[in-house]
Amino acid sequence: MQLELLRQRIIERIDAQSTQLQEIALKLHAHPEIGGEEYFAQELLCTYAAQQGFEVNKGLAGVPTSFSATRKSGEGAKVAFLAEYDALPEVGHACGHNLIAMASTAAALGLASVLDSVGGEVTLFGTPSEETNGAKVPMAAAGLFDTYDAALIVHPGGRTCVDASSLALDAIEFTFLGKPAHAAGAPHEGINALDAVISLFNNLNALRQHLTSDVRIHGIITEGGVAPNIVPERAVARFYFRAAERSYLNEVVEKARNVARGAALATGCRLEMRNFELSFDNLRSNRLLAATFKGHLEALGVSDIEPPSKSMGSTDMGNVSHVAPAIHPSMRIGPRTLVSHTHEFCQAAATPEAVAAMLTAAKAMALTGLDVLTNPELRQQIRDEFLAAR
Repeated sequence: MQLELLRQRIIERIDAQSTQLQEIALKLHAHPEIGGEEYFAQELLCTYAAQQGFEVNKGLAGVPTSFSATRKSGEGAKVAFLAEYDALPEVGHACGHNLIAMASTAAALGLASVLDSVGGEVTLFGTPSEETNGAKVPMAAAGLFDTYDAALIVHPGGRTCVDASSLALDAIEFTFLGKPAHAAGAPHEGINALDAVISLFNNLNALRQHLTSDVRIHGIITEGGVAPNIVPERAVARFYFRAAERSYLNEVVEKARNVARGAALATGCRLEMRNFELSFDNLRSNRLLAATFKGHLEALGVSDIEPPSKSMGSTDMGNVSHVAPAIHPSMRIGPRTLVSHTHEFCQAAATPEAVAAMLTAAKAMALTGLDVLTNPELRQQIRDEFLAAR
């Protein structure tokens, strides 16, 4: 069958399901669930996928609210679409994950409609907890994405950009343990754990001038004592450390650990360190895959595509991009002033404009997947680029 006819079938399939897909986005928006608690979202998406003929499996890689939904026909290449559906505390779907879930579901549905004609495999992966403990991290570590020729996801935002990046991230908790005493009557008997935390902050700030400009260090004190007249026995600080490359971030974190060891030594405290969230790798966007997606966006009438930009945020999609060719474009769903993690973004994520934009992105994802399934030369070039970046 001619490629153009297959493309038209994909678009028609997504259009035919647009009402149901919109309902999915709005139902998720009306029932926000934070990471690890997305049972309503999981059930909604899995039920719909099963109704559309996908084979559904829940609880992958030890993550209860994750899932996969797969359609296969004969032999061929494999394409994955990744759905996020966790919300944020207090501000709900202020990052638009309800739209991501809808778009990836739509893309899988569209591409699956032509599988009998081209052969291959399409999987919709449900990947919870992106905002916190990143389910893609254990899923990638378990090898779930290793055999896929392409992994795609599109994020809503205030601008459209196809070649995205993100920083590697480590989340480290530093706990200093001292000795309590009366802060006025016998301060010499105490060991001040809060002093160690303050030293940690001051010396991390001094470290910044010796790090490259892509590094981001930001932290808070979560415990700093219980009363002013008691020398703090326990003080805790949590930091995010970010850098453009995982290898350099590892160096930065070791420097930070040495700073913490110095603070403990200087104050006489005992030090404990741990990762309080899973680590994210930097995103390696596959440029050829992104260019293919861009071509389909333009063919669908999207004209406001902006040049690549460097994001200073982090996402667990970075871990996927280290094990499979991947892209993580953004799609404009409202004004360019739109900022994620705000009440305004939450409101925008439920508008007809946002749904329409993300359904267009879904069509472009599905059409990109079709190219991967039907063009062995393109598929090899995408693979070669991926391997060269490792």
